[in-house]
Amino acid sequence: MSLTTLLGTDLPILQAPMAGVQGSALAVAVSNAGGLGALPCAMLGPDALRQELAAIRAQTDRPFNVNFFCHTPPAPDAAREAAWRATLAPAYAEFGIDPATIPAGPGRRPFDAETAELLAAFAPPVVSFHFGLPSPELLARVRGWGAKVLSSATTVEEARWLEAHGVDAVIAQGLEAGGHRGHFLSDDLTRQMGTFALLPQVVAAVRVPVIAAGGIADAAGVASAMALGAAGVQVGTAYLLCPEATTSAVHRAALQSDAARHTALTNLFTGRPARGIVNRFMRSFGPMNEAAVPRFPLATSAVAPLRARAEALGMDDFSPLWAGQHADGCREMPAAQRTRQLAHGLA
Repeated sequence: MSLTTLLGTDLPILQAPMAGVQGSALAVAVSNAGGLGALPCAMLGPDALRQELAAIRAQTDRPFNVNFFCHTPPAPDAAREAAWRATLAPAYAEFGIDPATIPAGPGRRPFDAETAELLAAFAPPVVSFHFGLPSPELLARVRGWGAKVLSSATTVEEARWLEAHGVDAVIAQGLEAGGHRGHFLSDDLTRQMGTFALLPQVVAAVRVPVIAAGGIADAAGVASAMALGAAGVQVGTAYLLCPEATTSAVHRAALQSDAARHTALTNLFTGRPARGIVNRFMRSFGPMNEAAVPRFPLATSAVAPLRARAEALGMDDFSPLWAGQHADGCREMPAAQRTRQLAHGLA
């Protein structure tokens, strides 16, 4: 079965769910253009999630994807949190922030029974996961309304695991991809591969359709992925300058500057490796700092006030400027037009 038949789309183009830089508007635009739009849900509370799903249902009758994280929340570690805030003390002092006033908070919630119950009323046709899969019971609930299930693999072993646990398609996420790495079987980043090394190995290892992700930002990249056996592609960074995205002003400026050519994996913002444009925070404290940074997603709260103060001054010093290694593929154009450009030349 082709990916378009499986998902019910016209095009084998999936918009990557990008928490913090988009909402329902981008998902609707891509779906209405024939691709599979996606709504990132990991940072949405129940009310916000309900509102966004209602907005999608009101504006399109095409398939769409809702995406969730499947991490195991870590136990709070007061000593580590205090040490991290002490490390950030010079930055707090620079911006006049009292670290004692910063509330702790997880910032991300994993997929759970309450969320599954809420989703059932909207019956989204595609549900995707990052960092593995939820429990068999929760997965059965998702399948109960007929949803197709996708998840990200960053190694051949993860792809095989996902197939064995019942996904309908595997997203092969290469090292070039912007945002959070989807790894879940191993934290060893030396096991990670680039998209065009990973993709053919995953295609050979599983029977389900494979979707290529990472560093694909134009029609030539799409065609190359398809030539290596991909059933479709997932694209994120190329949509960040679209008017339907909620990408911040400082993030948009960075994407259009020479800085966008230098990205790195960093755990500073959330506690888990994610690719973004290198900025002052990453140069000063990382980009990877396994010893000091609290576990995902507990690192988020300590950085939030620094980001807010800097952005208010028009600075991106403490902002997570998520982007893949092909950021020059970003274009200021409507998402529907961008989707059609990506699919140009496909049979």
